[in-house]
Amino acid sequence: MENTSSEPKFTVSAPPHIRADTSVTRVMYSVLAALVPAAAGAVYFFGPRVLWIIVVALVSAVGTEAVVQRLFGRPVTVTDGSAAVTGLLLAFVLPPGVPLWMPAIGSAVAVFVGKQVFGGLGQNPLNPALVGRAFLMASWPVHMTTDWLVPRGGTKSVIDAVTSATPLSVLQDNHRILADPTSTSAQLAQAKQVLMQLHSASAHWHLFWGKCGGCLGETSVVLLLAGACFLLYKGYIGWRIPSSFVGTVFVLSWALGGREGLFSGDPLFNILAGGLVLGALFMATDMVTTPVTQRGKLIFGAGCGVVTAVIRFWGGYPEGVCYSILLMNAVTPLIDRWTRPRKFGTRR
Repeated sequence: MENTSSEPKFTVSAPPHIRADTSVTRVMYSVLAALVPAAAGAVYFFGPRVLWIIVVALVSAVGTEAVVQRLFGRPVTVTDGSAAVTGLLLAFVLPPGVPLWMPAIGSAVAVFVGKQVFGGLGQNPLNPALVGRAFLMASWPVHMTTDWLVPRGGTKSVIDAVTSATPLSVLQDNHRILADPTSTSAQLAQAKQVLMQLHSASAHWHLFWGKCGGCLGETSVVLLLAGACFLLYKGYIGWRIPSSFVGTVFVLSWALGGREGLFSGDPLFNILAGGLVLGALFMATDMVTTPVTQRGKLIFGAGCGVVTAVIRFWGGYPEGVCYSILLMNAVTPLIDRWTRPRKFGTRR
């Protein structure tokens, strides 16, 4: 008999049914709020021009997403905050002295190539902000490796090696001087003195607070930790990826990062310098591009740490966080497959 009832029909799926108060919009705006302290610190340390870099990156990311979604006939979802997060993170990994057209191009590439060509949010295999940074590094390496600024208060610091260029590049340059058989005695003496300054407690303190050269959003570890604690409290990120990432770099830099043999490195310097803290807390924890299993998260973080250490110690580029995360993003499906939990009642 045909059902002529006007009562609404319901589609019932198999249990369990899980309800949660979280949403994409709430998570994204929480991430933006968590990044505000580091953004404010960047403006304080490097000057008001940094604010323009952030604004240009945000506008470019949001505008690109709206245009691309309209052209592809998809719903325009720029209000969910995901494009804004991509733009802000892209700005965070740029030198503070780059011309303003670079964050505009980088954010556009990050959103279009890194996310929209794969179908949009939730379908991208790689972290979009790091895709944009890798594109800028390949296209304009001079700007990406030389447009550094001395942070506010840096000129008053006795640790000049920390406040000029970036600490990791200074470390690599002086290691090359010590390894070069043609270096003069004066050059060798100066390199040893610079390395002593880099590995001093005073240098560690400057790196922790942000009085050091580097990309505009990665220098202040304390401000990044403040934002990450908020996300941890809300449950939007977990401890497994950051701890395994940072822990692996700690062990490898202590064991292999020194010039006096095994276990003579300075692990604290390698954690505080560069983009390790930013990458471990805000990029490697991306829900879309990282494993979903608990064991997989530990493997993912450890893999990021290994690749980062290899690039830093033996690569031609002083920083490896960006490429380590992108590489591990690419193998995330395999990690999920290898660490898939056993079905209940089966042997495999």
